[in-house]
Amino acid sequence: MALPDSTIEAVRIERDAELVLHVRRETLPGTMAVLRDAPAFAFEQLMDLCGTDWPERPLRFEVVYNLLSLSLNQRIRVVVATDAASPVSSVVDLWPCATWYEREAWDMYGIVFEGQADLRRLLTDYGFEGHPLRKDFPLTGHVEVRYDEERKQVVYEPVELTQDFRNFDFLSPWEGMTDLPGDEKVHLNRIGGPAVGQIGAPKP
Repeated sequence: MALPDSTIEAVRIERDAELVLHVRRETLPGTMAVLRDAPAFAFEQLMDLCGTDWPERPLRFEVVYNLLSLSLNQRIRVVVATDAASPVSSVVDLWPCATWYEREAWDMYGIVFEGQADLRRLLTDYGFEGHPLRKDFPLTGHVEVRYDEERKQVVYEPVELTQDFRNFDFLSPWEGMTDLPGDEKVHLNRIGGPAVGQIGAPKP
């Protein structure tokens, strides 16, 4: 049994061994059902589902499905593209384990899965703002978490980086130390003074 050409956008072989199938978003449920149920494919297991972000593309997100056929000892990677507003059909009816993976993709990238009844955050807190694996997410985040001893609870506050964390001195700490007791001779050698043991050098 072959997949209809209307479902396939591209087929590639990566690293001389890995079969990658790009399918259209609207045909994903039927395509995945064929890949699981057809004896010629028999991909019984969903090993992984993850997202990728390509901000420069109109369809910036890709959902990647890694499937395994134990009976035929073969693997395939299925990729479907989408944007932030267009949901991708859930595959939880085919592989119940997809709930965890789809929740993670929603949490990290904000990819919406249509038909997923448990689309909650998984790795971040319920009050977390944004999706941290998007390329446009700020590296410092929006809030920071700390334990307030007076209130005896965890509190959220806007991110405030002290000046020490904004200016970076890339000089080696060993090169910068000149005032440690007993280090005077080393400092003289470093700035071009005569080395210990040479004529005119200070005696140890």
